[in-house]
Amino acid sequence: MKMVKSLILGSAAGLLAMSGAQAADLPVKAKAVEYVRICSLYGAGFYYIPGTDTCIKLGGYLRVETVLNSNSVFGGAYQTQAGARNRLSNYYTARSRQDLNIDTRTATEYGVVRTYFDATFSWTSGSYAGNGLGGTFYSGAAQAGGFGGVGNPSDGGLSGGSLGVYHAFIQFAGFTMGKTISQFDAPWTNYPGNNFDGLVGGSGMVTGVNQFTYTAQFGNGISGTVSLQDQTQYSQGNLINTSAGLVAPAAFAGGGYGASDIGGSRVPDIIGVLKADQAWGMVQLSAVGHNIHAGYYGGTEPTGHPSDTWGWAVQGALQIKNIPTGAGDTINIQAVYTDGATRYNFDNLAPQGFAMYGGTGVPGAYQSVGLAAVADGIFGLGTGISKVQTWGMRGAFNHNWDPYWSSALYGAYAQLKYGNGGAALLCGPGGALTGLVGAAGITTCNPDFNVAQIGVITRWTPVKGLTFSADVIYTHLDQKFVGLIAPAAQAGIAKPAAVYELKDQNTVSMLIRAQRNW
Repeated sequence: MKMVKSLILGSAAGLLAMSGAQAADLPVKAKAVEYVRICSLYGAGFYYIPGTDTCIKLGGYLRVETVLNSNSVFGGAYQTQAGARNRLSNYYTARSRQDLNIDTRTATEYGVVRTYFDATFSWTSGSYAGNGLGGTFYSGAAQAGGFGGVGNPSDGGLSGGSLGVYHAFIQFAGFTMGKTISQFDAPWTNYPGNNFDGLVGGSGMVTGVNQFTYTAQFGNGISGTVSLQDQTQYSQGNLINTSAGLVAPAAFAGGGYGASDIGGSRVPDIIGVLKADQAWGMVQLSAVGHNIHAGYYGGTEPTGHPSDTWGWAVQGALQIKNIPTGAGDTINIQAVYTDGATRYNFDNLAPQGFAMYGGTGVPGAYQSVGLAAVADGIFGLGTGISKVQTWGMRGAFNHNWDPYWSSALYGAYAQLKYGNGGAALLCGPGGALTGLVGAAGITTCNPDFNVAQIGVITRWTPVKGLTFSADVIYTHLDQKFVGLIAPAAQAGIAKPAAVYELKDQNTVSMLIRAQRNW
């Protein structure tokens, strides 16, 4: 009996265990999955962030490009090794870049709250500079994100890269706060039709600048903007201090007229813009006030300093659409005048100095060189700041041959004048360059100069988002110095101590690019 009882109890226990296991295997009701939903409020590509009413869009591009006849991917052979035109000059310079941008928008009772972030990850080949002893060192390590010094491939310079933050801003109720393009810029920034970054003849802070901006929309495409813009990095030109005395021939041969002596930040640039953007095209008028604040006459506080002064600039931009040459064709034109605010003409990617070498026909001269320096102003010991005046223009005709091919013909011109005060500090009695003036030296001392550029670009877009392009640009430097100079040897560019003729110079560069937008 006991045996039967044990058998029944054991069987019952086994059945209970089996039923429990089967219960554990029964399907459990799954939690509802929240799928990503398309957000159609702000155009294609936006999606709702799950669990929120915020829409997000991811975008970017991958770009591969090579510049021929320059050591820079954004300019021509204007100075340093590129301007030297010798065995240290690059026949090509290459860059690969990945861009990533994140755009978020949320509808509120105050309007749309928007944030925008755009960063680039780049690798750019550098240059080799001479050490004066028959050797060279890699001079692109710092630019390319190397660690430690330059010249040793193992320090990371040859395999490094760089990070650029172009945009990082918040927009709310008409306000823009953070880093983005200057409000002073034309809508096409540096590019009326070109790919090259370094056109003169207008403002172009395409890599972004910190600002606090308010824009009012008046209707019918008309708007007004007031902006306070950080001037520290991009909108301050050189502020030449001649207090140290005569400029050495080697420094002058490198395109310098003296040390730049900019003081700490005091007042942001104050910008006002009026704009009308309509079906026929666009017109924009921009103005800026620019505070000029120097350091000291000498190396210490007791040497004194010049008083602050204000520079300014005005710019007009015009775009004409629907022209009879073809669908989508445009004409983009802008013109600018600056007084002590030179970087609004020679923008942050345009050359800030020229030292371009070439041939000569003067007996006894080794080579020729064209020299020029961009500056906001100039001062000497005990003087105030003498402002530099410039004017310039640039523009392009953009034409679509068909849905796949397009071209643009573009050009730019800029003129810079140091004025009577600046010319006296450089070339007058006791001026910084007078040690180079004489019958056997500089016979005409004039620091003014002009720059002219013309280019053509053709683009092929075989499929949506993928474009191949070739951009050729010619640059002419019209410098005003006449005569000869005899600088000491310049180790970095391997130029010997010799006699050089001061002469206008020309250069041609080509930019080849492939870009995939997504």
